[in-house]
Amino acid sequence: MFQGCGSDVGKSLIVAGLCRAFAARGMRVRPFKPQNMSNNAAVTSDGGEIGRAQALQARACGVAPSVDMNPVLLKPQSDIGAQVVVQGRVVGAAAARDYYDLTPRLMRSVLDSYARLRGKADLVLIEGAGSAAEVNLRERDIANMGFARATQTPVVIIGDIDRGGVIAQLVGAKAVIAPKDADTIVGFLVNKFRGDPSLFDDGMRFIAERTGWRALGLVPFFPPAHRLPPEDAVILDAARNDRQADVTIAVPMLSRIANFDDFDPLRLEPNVRLTMVRPGEPLPLADLVILPGTKATISDLAFFRAQGWDIDLFAHVRRGGRALGICGGYQMLGRSLADPQGLEGPAGEVRGLGLIDVETILAGEKTLRAVSGICLANGAPFSGYEMHIGRTRGRDCARPLLRFADGREDGAISCDGRVMGAYAHALFADDGQRAAWLRMLGAASDLSYDLTVERTLDELAAHLTRHIDLDALLGLAR
Repeated sequence: MFQGCGSDVGKSLIVAGLCRAFAARGMRVRPFKPQNMSNNAAVTSDGGEIGRAQALQARACGVAPSVDMNPVLLKPQSDIGAQVVVQGRVVGAAAARDYYDLTPRLMRSVLDSYARLRGKADLVLIEGAGSAAEVNLRERDIANMGFARATQTPVVIIGDIDRGGVIAQLVGAKAVIAPKDADTIVGFLVNKFRGDPSLFDDGMRFIAERTGWRALGLVPFFPPAHRLPPEDAVILDAARNDRQADVTIAVPMLSRIANFDDFDPLRLEPNVRLTMVRPGEPLPLADLVILPGTKATISDLAFFRAQGWDIDLFAHVRRGGRALGICGGYQMLGRSLADPQGLEGPAGEVRGLGLIDVETILAGEKTLRAVSGICLANGAPFSGYEMHIGRTRGRDCARPLLRFADGREDGAISCDGRVMGAYAHALFADDGQRAAWLRMLGAASDLSYDLTVERTLDELAAHLTRHIDLDALLGLAR
């Protein structure tokens, strides 16, 4: 199990790279994360949803993602509450304080999924969540030491030298966690090193002497990591692309932005300037504005208006610009949006942006499925997935954006053809579909996105093989 001294120390990336490295040795490898908190989710082959990081790790193993790889997923809907997904299915919502009353029951689901996964693998690589040193949450923990102790799983702890203070991170973790928890830790990694590694030899020795943990590797910073889908929205704030390009695409960063990996392929396109617009900034002059998915559509519609983005968007459309709404963004573009059961927040109905003549009611079961078909706006085939609650109806649905392979239709196009929306995600991950959108905007595409991800996973595995003692890791595994 790989735990961290904090969030964003590189746990997800290291597990993904090790999944690929050990799978390349001919082992049956599976990723596992007991509890995840992310609005960036993926649809699994068994019809549920898990964190995007575990889907990438499954890909690194060469297997399809399953709900057992991430049995508890928390999807934040407010500053104090989240939707709770257990083994791929929504079971309700809980405030942060109330959530911890659920953890004994959730631990049973975690152990059930882990047992099934372990039965299919030679090696399970487990990712912790947040920090191993959050002693205030230890009593009902199921994500870090609670899981490790329950399953007698050895732990490797990771520190991030790039943020500074890595010696204090690791030695401090040993100082504050309970002795029996510390006994589960068999080694440590220092991640994101820059410069001459020999200059940190004394640092590695100091950490090992003070903690009694084995030094398993000093991992240099891996620049190609930006080619892989990020899990946390915090990454978006640093992922600005200000280069000159043929096409500018702007995406407002909603407060509960979800499934933002929709935009990763665009970020890698050399002919595209993708701008993730921070709160407080105006929407820039752009060829296309995309309203992304969100975990709290009505709340984020109010957030959108509070930034003045509605005024910017209306001006963009009046100038002849194009707009696309994906999932929650599609719902916002309609005339009205109702949540009569309070599924995403307080029950109620609000006025939409009115750029597409449709109305949405949030009701019914959540739709989770892979889809493929034809985009009717450009004639190109696509593949993607649906992950949404709600029914959208209206006059502009007579001009659907997508037609699925089974004949169903999705989305709507405004009467002038410049504003579009649909529920399907991952349209731009399809090379042919992305190229068709860029042609419509006046740019060419020469990116093979899937090949780029596969090559990057191979590079990551080679990078970790050079800097981590993989044989020692196998020797420490039980």
